[in-house]
Amino acid sequence: MPKVFEPDYRNILDAAGNKKPRRLPIYDHSISAGVQEKVVNKKFAGLIAGDKQDIKEFLRSAFACSIKLGYDIYPFECCVTEFIQGGKGLTGKGKPLIRNMRDLQSYDWNEPVRKFHETSAVFYEALKETLPAGMKAVGGVGNGVFECVQDFVPYTDLVYLKSDDPETYKALFSNVGEMLAKIWAEFLEKHSDSYAVCRFGDDLGFKSGPLLDPADIRELVIPEYRKIVSLVHKHNKPFLLHSCGCIFEVMDEIISIARIDSKHSNEDAIAPFSKWADIYGDRIGLFGGVDMNIICLESADRIKKYVREVIDSASNSRGLAIGCGNSIPDYVPAEGYVAMCEAVREHKWPPGK
Repeated sequence: MPKVFEPDYRNILDAAGNKKPRRLPIYDHSISAGVQEKVVNKKFAGLIAGDKQDIKEFLRSAFACSIKLGYDIYPFECCVTEFIQGGKGLTGKGKPLIRNMRDLQSYDWNEPVRKFHETSAVFYEALKETLPAGMKAVGGVGNGVFECVQDFVPYTDLVYLKSDDPETYKALFSNVGEMLAKIWAEFLEKHSDSYAVCRFGDDLGFKSGPLLDPADIRELVIPEYRKIVSLVHKHNKPFLLHSCGCIFEVMDEIISIARIDSKHSNEDAIAPFSKWADIYGDRIGLFGGVDMNIICLESADRIKKYVREVIDSASNSRGLAIGCGNSIPDYVPAEGYVAMCEAVREHKWPPGK
């Protein structure tokens, strides 16, 4: 790795727009502050819960870690579910907030919009005031349509709602989509300058297929995606969809109707990264590629060899950004994480030069 690394967010911008970047960028959906602390040998994770100055100090430390490892961007978002029922519904620990049409019509849909912006403003302002030269963020408004729907109505209850009250079931997706569009519109007006690429995470699948009937994804989810992606495009930003799971059955519509620019998340148990590259590499940018199990379980040498193989297997794609196919949570060993980043930085790019 170079002794002095200078971030240049244009590499991620090119990758997200399915253009060959000047150097192969590293991308991770989220990075545990605990892992970052180990990389820079400094305690700072708790600062994120403090006042604005604490948040800025947290970000400066996180940026220092990112630059040390060779990132051009930093993943940063505030999550909508915090203002629904704190993510309890999404994790299956909450109760349905919407049981019928009366509940849906009486719910104050502007309240999460107001709370989101009141609470998140300090974080976005701190981000803007501390971004290093050459670096921008990727992210924006966390949680997509399906994840927010599940925080209103947990997944098992949602299945019953579809059967018992299909009218309310359909209207729920529409109302959530409208709520998110309002949040995104205000976010983009106030904070988009800090971002190279906008994204949300919306896990639509599990290992063998989509979590919803594909027909429901096409009818109820993708049109709501399209509204948000259109807002992002109006601000001249590419849109990245993070979605875990086997969603090949609906990917064509996600690309052609929602008009995403790039996609993140993969695991080898579903399909190797090369399959994503072979099918979609000429249409969208592809981010990720490195299976989390490899980072957690293998030696540094084995990780580096694996990363080189992943990059080579997808080298015919134009827009690539390589990193963990999921995220970097607390339990990922810092040594494995650093080895992954080093392997990307050390790789000859573009291929053939």
